[in-house]
Amino acid sequence: MLIEECRQRSLALLHENLGPHGFLAARPTGKAVARGYDRVFGRDGALCAIAAARSGDPLLIRGARRSLASLAAHQAGNGQIPKFVEPEAERGDFWYLGCIDATLWWLIAVKLVDRASDGSLENRFRARIRRALNWLACQEHPLIHLLQQNEASDWADIMPRSGFVLYTNALWLYVKKLYHLPGAAATKQHANWLFLPGSYLPDYRRLRLLIHYARRRSAIPELYLSYVNLSFWGEEGDVLGNLLALLLGMTDENRRRRILDAIEARPTPHPGLSVLKPIQPASRQWRPYMERHRQNLPHRYHNGGLWPMIGGFWVLALAAAGRKASATKELARLARTNATNDWRFTEWFDGQHGTPEGMAGQTWNAALFLLAHDGLKKNIF
Repeated sequence: MLIEECRQRSLALLHENLGPHGFLAARPTGKAVARGYDRVFGRDGALCAIAAARSGDPLLIRGARRSLASLAAHQAGNGQIPKFVEPEAERGDFWYLGCIDATLWWLIAVKLVDRASDGSLENRFRARIRRALNWLACQEHPLIHLLQQNEASDWADIMPRSGFVLYTNALWLYVKKLYHLPGAAATKQHANWLFLPGSYLPDYRRLRLLIHYARRRSAIPELYLSYVNLSFWGEEGDVLGNLLALLLGMTDENRRRRILDAIEARPTPHPGLSVLKPIQPASRQWRPYMERHRQNLPHRYHNGGLWPMIGGFWVLALAAAGRKASATKELARLARTNATNDWRFTEWFDGQHGTPEGMAGQTWNAALFLLAHDGLKKNIF
């Protein structure tokens, strides 16, 4: 059966891409090494660690712990976890404008790996966790209770999302819940006010003004806005951000249904569409860096490309909402996607034509397939 074959090949790819310092982003071919995919990345490594810890394989479980330890060892003095670690150079890299989600995913992975293994990581990293949480708290607006960031500073690192970003704050809400931090209810409430700007205007003047600017009818009203900044906001329909909002506790049942229905209504060659409405070059949101190497043009890469990693979260969201038949169907589609070109585990696909693009042997494709497979039986997050 294709699903079972993909599960076995996913486990094999995790083994293949496990280096002495943790899970590499991709199979270390010459092309991957030249492009820097032979490193332990914060978000990739964390997601792979979560899947590996649940596998029951002692070697992969040790790999999960090595990945998180490598990232922790290169933590900045201010508490930030690096975007990626270059083990040979013995240094971490923190991206151009600060990579905010690596710290969030590392904190999530520490908790979830502990749940699936011997529970010792949180105690081992206690001081580093404290510094990481403090660094994130310094990025939070004191009265709006949401993280702020520069553009191009999360996983979608050539997209113009800035200010208050949905994807980042869905993770922040979950981190607050996992670590029993104060203000989780305020973060959830303000996220719903801001990313679903409707008729309600809060008392705080600055938040009211942000909502006032974004109150025009959204192009995709079923979905949360991808970000809100002063006088501009994202209407492209960030699928991953909305799926995480659903999975990590930001939505109510009605919003969950509307998000899933809106995404399901967009047929695609492969599961894992990144945005429902790609940003066009004539848009106010367009940035010159998006056309570098012609990579982020409409329907490509982060701007409407198809990502098997996102496909894994799509299956998880369907399963968590009780849509098990749809989740199983999409898991089978995801298996076929990973099988393209003799099990290439392709990084991403063209959003219109479904042609494979990006790096082969992408480790988080395997990790998210495994998590999606497990998610049919039990909620992961």
